[in-house]
Amino acid sequence: MRERGLRPLQVWVPDVRTPEFAVQAHKQSVLLAEADADGDEQEFVEAVAAPWDDA
Repeated sequence: MRERGLRPLQVWVPDVRTPEFAVQAHKQSVLLAEADADGDEQEFVEAVAAPWDDA
């Protein structure tokens, strides 16, 4: 593969098989679901935000 201009790369990723990962994924999914129910903050941000090219 090196002859083709590629080099090896090691990437560390979370182990999705661990109980800790499952707990954290569940916590984050609950927070995400609750965030969908609360729209007031995002509506405010969108109302006062200026597009990047107009700033």
